[in-house]
Amino acid sequence: MFRTSLRRVSLAAALIMGSLVSSAIAQQNGPQQNGPQQSTAPSAQTPAVSAPAAKVQAPPVSSASEPATGVTQPPAGNAGASLLNPDPSPPHELSPWSMFMSADIVVQLVMIGLAFASLVTWTICIAKLAELSLARRALRAALNKIGDARSLAEAQMALGAREGVLASLLASAMHEARLSAGISSDAGIKERAASSFAEIVRAESRRIRLGMGLLATIGATSPFVGLFGTVWGIMNSFIGISKSQTTNLAVVAPGIAEALLATALGLVAAIPAVIIYNYFARVTRGYTELVGRASGAAGRLLSRDLDRTHGSLSSRAAE
Repeated sequence: MFRTSLRRVSLAAALIMGSLVSSAIAQQNGPQQNGPQQSTAPSAQTPAVSAPAAKVQAPPVSSASEPATGVTQPPAGNAGASLLNPDPSPPHELSPWSMFMSADIVVQLVMIGLAFASLVTWTICIAKLAELSLARRALRAALNKIGDARSLAEAQMALGAREGVLASLLASAMHEARLSAGISSDAGIKERAASSFAEIVRAESRRIRLGMGLLATIGATSPFVGLFGTVWGIMNSFIGISKSQTTNLAVVAPGIAEALLATALGLVAAIPAVIIYNYFARVTRGYTELVGRASGAAGRLLSRDLDRTHGSLSSRAAE
């Protein structure tokens, strides 16, 4: 009985081992049979794989059309430099001379005229300072010399050959006294002499004020001339902006700065002209008062001479 069961178990084990060996052989032969089928599958799928490769190459084709539209892309290595310095061209120099040279011809003429007006202003200033200083000094010295004179003759001798407004007043008084010799009316002689004195004083006032009218003109018109140059320059700047179709400050600023330079030159010419005119107006007023004193001194000397003449005539008539 035991032997029978043992045989059955060994038979079953043999069957199991046989089935395991057959399955192992089948698994080993399976990949070899399926190998050609799997190797042929990729060849069938090769067009499907090449299609994405063509899609990947599509962007370079679109970049080739960029030069036709005028748009260029900077290289990847210079991207940071292009962001930091988008315009590699050198900046526009904004010195006064460069702005003058690059300005419009009308603005340049305005600037030249204002510079010439400023030169004229300072020339008149220096010339009038010297003239008024010498004239006041000479007139004061002449008045001091004739302070003790008793007659027109003594006053002329004290002055000598010196020329000036006081010498002209004394000469006019002597001339009127000679022309009125034999006339007993002292009032008429003094009136005619006063008229001659007034003409001399007016002529001296006109002479000493020579050039002040030009100062007044420069001071009044220079700001408006500079404003005209500014308006003209800004108008040209806006025309340039419309042509370039850009509002970039680097493009707009040079033209506006050139226009504003004309206004600055107008103020540079006008402000000193106004100050110098007001100063000389006060100085000439003081000099005119000094000339009036000289006229009064000549009139008093003439009155003394007339009184002496009529006094001597009266004493002779009494004798």
